[in-house]
Amino acid sequence: MNLNQVLSQIASKGILLSAEGEQLKIRAPKGTLTQEIRELIAQNKTELLRLLQNVSTTDSSEALSEPLKPYEETSPYPPLSLNEQSLWFVWYLDPDSYSYNVSFAGRMPEASNVSAWKEVFEHLLKRHPGLHTCFPSLDNKPYRQVLETPVLDFQVIDAISWSIEEVRQKVIAIHQEPFDLENGSLMRVRFFQQGTQGLTFIVSVHHIVCDGWSLNLMVEELPVIYHQLQTQQSTPLAPPSYSYPTFVHWQQELLESARGKQLWDYWQQKLEGNLPVLQLPTDYPRPPIQTYKGDSCVFSLSLELTQKLKKLADTRKVSLYTLLLAVYQVLLYRYTLQEDIIVGSPVTGRSRSEFNSIFGHFVNMLPMRSTIKGAGSFTELLTQVQQTVLEALDHQDFPFALMVERLHPQRDSSYSPIIQTNFVLQSFEQAYLLASGQDETSFSWGDLKFIPYNPVLFEGQSDLDLEMSEINSKLTGAFKYNTDLFEQSTIERMLSHFQALLEGIVADPQQPVSRLPLLTVAERQQLLVDWNDTAVGYPDDKCIHQLFEEQVDKTPDAVAVVFEQQKLTYSQLNSKANQLAHYLQGLGVKAETLVGICVERSVEMVVGLLAILKAGGAYVALDPNYPAARLAQILEDGELELVLTDSNSPFQLPETKTPVVDIKKANTVERQTNVVSNLTPQNLAYVLYTSGSTGRPKGVAIEHRSPVSLLHWAREVYSQEELSGVLASTSICFDLSVFELFVPLSWGGKVILAENALHLPELPAAGEVSLINTVPSAARELIRSQSIPSGVKTVNLAGEPLENQLVQKLYEQATIKAVYNLYGPSEDTTYSTYGLMEKGGRAAPTIGRPISNTQVYILDSKNQPVPIGVAGELHIGGEGLARGYLNKAELTTEKFIFWNGKRLYKTGDLARYQRNGQIQFLGRLDHQVKIRGYRLEIGEIQAILNEFTLVKETVVLAREDNSGNKGLVAYLVLESETPEVSETEEIDKVKQYLKDRLPEYMIPSRFVLLPQLPLTPNGKVDRKQLPNPNNLSHTEYVVPKTATEKQIAEVWQNVLQLEKVGIYDNFFEIGGNSLLLLQVSIKLQERFKIKLQVLDLLKYPTIYYLSQHIKGESISNNDSKEKRNIRDTNLREGKSMMKQRLERRQKHRSRYQVRD
Repeated sequence: MNLNQVLSQIASKGILLSAEGEQLKIRAPKGTLTQEIRELIAQNKTELLRLLQNVSTTDSSEALSEPLKPYEETSPYPPLSLNEQSLWFVWYLDPDSYSYNVSFAGRMPEASNVSAWKEVFEHLLKRHPGLHTCFPSLDNKPYRQVLETPVLDFQVIDAISWSIEEVRQKVIAIHQEPFDLENGSLMRVRFFQQGTQGLTFIVSVHHIVCDGWSLNLMVEELPVIYHQLQTQQSTPLAPPSYSYPTFVHWQQELLESARGKQLWDYWQQKLEGNLPVLQLPTDYPRPPIQTYKGDSCVFSLSLELTQKLKKLADTRKVSLYTLLLAVYQVLLYRYTLQEDIIVGSPVTGRSRSEFNSIFGHFVNMLPMRSTIKGAGSFTELLTQVQQTVLEALDHQDFPFALMVERLHPQRDSSYSPIIQTNFVLQSFEQAYLLASGQDETSFSWGDLKFIPYNPVLFEGQSDLDLEMSEINSKLTGAFKYNTDLFEQSTIERMLSHFQALLEGIVADPQQPVSRLPLLTVAERQQLLVDWNDTAVGYPDDKCIHQLFEEQVDKTPDAVAVVFEQQKLTYSQLNSKANQLAHYLQGLGVKAETLVGICVERSVEMVVGLLAILKAGGAYVALDPNYPAARLAQILEDGELELVLTDSNSPFQLPETKTPVVDIKKANTVERQTNVVSNLTPQNLAYVLYTSGSTGRPKGVAIEHRSPVSLLHWAREVYSQEELSGVLASTSICFDLSVFELFVPLSWGGKVILAENALHLPELPAAGEVSLINTVPSAARELIRSQSIPSGVKTVNLAGEPLENQLVQKLYEQATIKAVYNLYGPSEDTTYSTYGLMEKGGRAAPTIGRPISNTQVYILDSKNQPVPIGVAGELHIGGEGLARGYLNKAELTTEKFIFWNGKRLYKTGDLARYQRNGQIQFLGRLDHQVKIRGYRLEIGEIQAILNEFTLVKETVVLAREDNSGNKGLVAYLVLESETPEVSETEEIDKVKQYLKDRLPEYMIPSRFVLLPQLPLTPNGKVDRKQLPNPNNLSHTEYVVPKTATEKQIAEVWQNVLQLEKVGIYDNFFEIGGNSLLLLQVSIKLQERFKIKLQVLDLLKYPTIYYLSQHIKGESISNNDSKEKRNIRDTNLREGKSMMKQRLERRQKHRSRYQVRD
C-alpha cells in the first residue's frame, strides 16, 4: 500500500491528518477511528509525517479553506481528461484488444435469484453516471456522452450441465471480449445458472470509466444494494455529491495555476536528460509495433517471509510499498545492469476526498526514477527510493499523459514512452475478493458467501508489471508480461529470483546491491556445476609433437601434408623435422626458448613448426605479409632467440639483431631420429600475437598441455573420415591454424595447405578436402562462387558471428553433413565451445557448449553469475587457458582472474545461456553502445542485416557526427550492382527491410556503401579502416516535391501548425502526439481515399516513407492498368528526385556513398 492509497482510505472516512513539528495530529468523526485505521496510521506514521511536512503551507491552507464546488458541464461535447484521452487513443489503435478491461467475477454457491441481481446492477448503473458513459468523436476529437436512459447489458447463461472449470474458462472468455468506446455500453454483466452450484457472475467494465478504486467501490456497494433490496430498507448509500466533469474541471484549473507550474517544474527536473529505456533480456525480438498480448505468473509469499518484510519496513521506517518497490528495482538492475531505472507506480489520482465516491478513470502514473549503484548497500538504495516516493506523492497531481506530451521523449512505436514497467501494491479493503481466484476458497462478501473467479487484469500492457496485495496476512502477486516478448518459463525464473532477493534482503539488508542473492540453489548447481561437467581424461603427460611422433609409428607411409604438387608422408615429415630440430638444439634452443618463424606457406612451414617444438622451443609466428613495423614490434616484444625464414621472407623482416636462419640451409643435419628434450606439458608451445587495445600487439603464451587437451577433444568429436583431408588455409599467426595443422597430424589425417580458403578450388588436392575450418565470411564467398568440393563433409566456422542463413546454404550442398559453430579466444587455445548446427533449423545459431575440460561462466560486471537468459560477460576456465601475455604481467593479472578458487579468462564477450544450456553469443562488450538512452547490441543489428538477400556483408558501428551526437552507421557491401537502380534506392530498400523487423531506435541513422569491407590479415573486418561518414556526402533538409509528399506535408503543417516540414522529419520529433496523429490519419484518408490506420503512421513516421506506403496502398486499391502506370510514374519521379539529390552517380560506382 503506498502513501497515496493510505491517505485516500483515511480521507474516505472523513479523517483529517496534519503535521505539527514532529507530531502527527488526527481529527476524526466519532466512530471512524477504528482499530484497523489506527494500525494503518501507526504503520505509516514516519512517512506520513515526512509527506505532510513536505507539502507547502500554501497548498495545505488552500486544501482546507477552499472546499471543492461541484461543476456542472454545459458544453454539449465535454472534453476528456488527459489520461482518458490516452486510453481512448490506445483503444482506437486496437479496438479488438481487451487489455484495458476491468472485471470482477466469482461464484455465489448459495445464491439462485438472478432477477434480484439484475435489479442490483441496474441500481448500480443508475447510481454512477460513469457506468453509462460512452466516448464518440466529433471532428476527430473524442468527447464524453452520458446516456440519459441507460440500458443494462445483462445476460443469463444456462450452465447447469457445465463443470466448474468450464464456467471458469467461459468467465475468462467474457472478460476478453472488447468494448466499443464510441457506441457501446461500457459495462456488461453475465450470470451463469449452475443449479445446486449456485450462481457465477462476471461484471466487466472498460478501464476508461473504471479504475482500481472504482472497482473496489463496486465491490463494496453491490452487497449493500443487494441487502437493501432484499430487506426493503432504505439504502444507506448517499448519492455521490460530485461528478467526473468536476474532476476534469479541477484538473484543468490546477494545471493553469501556480501550483501547476510547481508540479511541472518538479517533473521536468526529475525526468531531465536521456531517459532510460528498460532493456530486459527478451525471448523474442521486439515487434516494430508495440503489442498488448499478455499473460501472468501468479505467486504467494510465505507468512514467515511476509512478516519479515513488514518487520524490516518497520525497522527502516518505510512503508511496505517503498520496500517492495526498491526490491523490484534491484531485480530490474540485476537483469539489465542499467543504473538508471524508471518504474511506473499508479496512484489513485484522488488527492481530494471529494473524488472518492466517483466512478471513473482517476488513476495517474508516477515515474519512480532511481539511480542504482551495485556497490551501494540495499539500505542506501531504500533511503533514496523513500525520498523519491515522498517527492513523487507530493507532486502526484500532474497527469502522466501531459508529462509525455511536454517532455517529448524519444518516441518509438515498439514500446511505451518513459515507463516500460510498473509496480503496484494494492491496498483496497476488498483486495481478497478481487484477487485472481485459483481455487474454490470462499470468503464473506457482505452477508454472502463468495468464491473469487477473477481474471488477472491488465496483462501485457507493459513489457513487464508486478502487482502485489496482502491477502490473509500473506503477500500475493502476479508478474504480468507481454507474451510477444517473454516465455512463461522466463517469467517463472524471474519470480524465483525476486523471491531469492526478498529472502536475501531480510537476512542482511546491508549487503551491496550487486551481491544480493539472485539465483536459487538449484540454478547455481545447474549453471556452475552441471553445465560445466566437462572433465575427461587426456594424455596430460604428452606434448604436441609427441602425439605426432606416436602417429608416425602407426602410419609412417600415410600422406601427412600436401602443398600444391608436393606431398610428404608421416615418416618423411618426421625425418625433416628431426633434422632441423637437432640443428636448432645445436644453436641453443631448449625449453622456453622463443623461436620466430617467418616463412611463406609451404611444406617447410610445417617442418619448421614441428622442429621448433621437437627441439624444446616455442614458436612465435611471423607473417611475411605483415607490415615491417608490426613485425618489428613483435621482434622487440618477444625477445626472440632466433628467427627461421625461407629464401624470400628475410627481405620482409625489419632490421633486427635477432639471428636469422634460412630453414632450407639449416635442414642439412643427417640425424633423423626423434629429438630428446627435457620438455614438459607445462612448457611453452607457441606465442601468438593478437591486436592490443593500446595499438601494440600482445603475445598470448600457450603451454603444451592446452593444445594437447584440444587435440584430444577433436579426436572424440571428428571421425577419421572427416580428418582425412583438412584444409589448412589460416595463417599460422592465428589460432585456427593450431586446429588445422595439429589435429590431423596427431590422429592420422592429412593437412592440405592453401594460401587462403578462397584458393580452395584452385588446389590440385581440392578433391581430397573433407573438412574446412574457416571464418563465415570466407565460407560465404565459397558458396557464392560454388567452390566447395563435393568431398567436403564437415565445415567448421569460427572467428565471426554466424547467421543461420549461411548455415542453411551450406547444408544445401548435399555432401555436407555437419556444420559446426565454434567459439574461442586465442587465450583459451583456439576453441572453447562448439555446437553442431541444425539442418533446416530456423533459430539463430548458438556457440553451443564448452568443449572437454573447459568451463564457461557468464558473470555480470560485479562477477556475479547471471540467470539463464540474462546477458553477462563470458568467462572461460579449464585446461585450455594460456599462461598469460608474454612480458605483460599487469595485463595478465587484469584479464586472467581468480574467481571462487578458479582461474578464469575475461573474454570481453557478451553472452547468455538459453534454457537448454546452449550459449548465445551477443557480441563484444565494447561493441555494446548507448544511443539516446537506448543500450544497443550492434551484433543483433548486423545479424538482421546479413539475413537480407540484398546485403552481402555489413558492419555496424556507433560514431559521432559533426555535432557530437552519437548514432549508428551501417557499412554495406551489396550482393550485386544494378546500374539502373540508384544507390539511394538500394539503401532505401535496406532501410525499409529494417523498419519491418526492428524498432526505430535500432535502425542506423546513416548508411555507407562500400565495394568491399577492409580486412585484417586474418580475414576479419578491420574496423579502423572503415571511412568516417562525416567526411562523406550526406543528406540535408529535403522539401516535399512529389504530389503525394506535398499533400502529406500540407496536412502535417495544418495539424502541427508549422510553416514547413521536410520529407525526412519525424512526426513525433517536430511536435506530434497521439491525438494529433489520429487527426492526420483521418485527414489523409479523406485526401487519398484509402484506409490508412494510425499504426501505419507509427510505422512510417516520415513523409518520404509514408508517401511510398500510400502510393503502394493506392495501387492495391485500384488494379487498373492506367492507375498502376500513374503510380509507377510517381514512384519513378520520387526515385529520380532522390537520385539527383543524394548521389552523383557516374558511369561507375563511386568508392563510398553515405546516406542518412
